[in-house]
Amino acid sequence: MSLNENIILIDKPKGITSFDVIRELRKELGIKKIGHAGTLDPLATGLLIVGVGEGTKKLNEYLKLDKVYLVDILVGEKRDTGDLEGKIIEESEVNELDVSKVKNMLQEMVGGLTLPVPRYSAIKERGEPLYKKARRGEEFKPSERKMIVYSAKSYDISYDLEKKRAVVKVEFNVSSGTYIRSLAEEFGKRLGHPATVAELRRISIGNFKIEDARSI
Repeated sequence: MSLNENIILIDKPKGITSFDVIRELRKELGIKKIGHAGTLDPLATGLLIVGVGEGTKKLNEYLKLDKVYLVDILVGEKRDTGDLEGKIIEESEVNELDVSKVKNMLQEMVGGLTLPVPRYSAIKERGEPLYKKARRGEEFKPSERKMIVYSAKSYDISYDLEKKRAVVKVEFNVSSGTYIRSLAEEFGKRLGHPATVAELRRISIGNFKIEDARSI
């Protein structure tokens, strides 16, 4: 896919927000009209499509594209945020996972799934993002959303024998609007353990690839 000066591919580092990337680019380029297609959480890394000037008009189109993620799923604990930023709300001991069971569970997740969105997400209910309600400590049941998994492949399983935890490395190819934190929790549920996202990296959006992205 050809790029021009109106579209920039960024490899977002861990620890900053997607808007931090926009802020840095505004300073670097001296242009105010900049936006991005598809937010990455602060703990996530990887591909961010940025529109500059006239390029911002294409961002809604890019939002609808399928995405590929590499994720480390921590099996043995669930966190309120769905990733390591949150507090542990459920735990279990994991000594060893059956490799064939892991692969089968992932294959069973391919297709359409209706799952709750993360409590800490920007999805709005009654005009307010869910994460604001969660930060206030409000009790609420997150809405459910249709998510599509086109493929799910496991690459490695490692163990922390001291903490009795496992980490499963998975590549998910998914539709726009799919929350990997929701998939991680569903994967753990099917294995019979709580689970959360430990590491997350977006490697493609449609035909845009991380290999073509620049750092910031």
